[in-house]
Amino acid sequence: MVDLTTHYLGLELANPLVPSASPLSKDLDMAKRLEDAGAAALVMYSLFEEKVEHEQQHMARFLHDQAIGHAEADSFVQVPGDYTSYEDKYLDRLQALKQHLDIPIVASLNGISLDGWLDYGKALQAAGADALELNAYYVAADPNEDSQAIEHRYVALLTALREKVDIPITVKLSPYFSAMIDMARKLETAGANGLGLFNRFYQPDINLETLQVVPRLELSSSHETLLRIRWAALLFGKVNGSLAVTGGFHSVEDIVKALLAGANIVHLCSVLLQQGPGVITELLEGLTDWLAAREYDSVRQLIGSVSQQHALDAAAYERADYIHVLDSYTPASGVMK
Repeated sequence: MVDLTTHYLGLELANPLVPSASPLSKDLDMAKRLEDAGAAALVMYSLFEEKVEHEQQHMARFLHDQAIGHAEADSFVQVPGDYTSYEDKYLDRLQALKQHLDIPIVASLNGISLDGWLDYGKALQAAGADALELNAYYVAADPNEDSQAIEHRYVALLTALREKVDIPITVKLSPYFSAMIDMARKLETAGANGLGLFNRFYQPDINLETLQVVPRLELSSSHETLLRIRWAALLFGKVNGSLAVTGGFHSVEDIVKALLAGANIVHLCSVLLQQGPGVITELLEGLTDWLAAREYDSVRQLIGSVSQQHALDAAAYERADYIHVLDSYTPASGVMK
């Protein structure tokens, strides 16, 4: 029998498939279906500090400050006695997941201020999270902020948070750092137990009728995995913490490649939204069959065996492969003749 267990953030997981942050974790029954299908852990949907602040500002404006300039309006609109805030709902959901599921629950936090990261990080730990994922979504658009300042922002945040929480912390990185391995090591020194490769930024679009900038959501596809696989292979053996890959993993082949490159776990999202929880069972069966057919005893035997550290051609993960790719292209018949 093939052993699918893997280690991630100091936790032993039954297998390497972990649903990433998505709306699926908002529903307790759905979360239970994910566990029953074979999910080894579950990352909750993100707690956004911006949403907490927005809610508090509305409460202040329409309820707590309603008498400003109009004393007779004091308490005209009462705060509902059964009102539950966005933050409280998230913490309640976390506690419910912990109560009803046996797998580890990773809370996802997206902050905008240092105090917010610290306060909500402590609250999530107190509510029972087994680990904390920092969804550090930051677009560096300020021309007066240099790259060192941007890197320091991440390191300072992690250093401060590590002093406040004891549970494992993983940082979900963007792929845009100019010196990725150096940045990974800095984060590890600051207290990260693992890294997530990579944050999948949703790109704004332009409506050509209204000329407005509008959000656009597109689910991932397998071609996005190659960037994640490449960096897992480059980071394996150069950092001590766990490596997770996220973004585009839909098939057994995608998952096997990520493990060979060095990932400890593979996050699933779009494939679950498209096909439902049952696809986890199918992927686990396919992974088991792939390993057994090639006489692997365990997933751990597989992890990192084709990383840059162990690849037959280590340079293939770097620039040398660029020329090979270009030279391998064959134009369609009748083109470039």
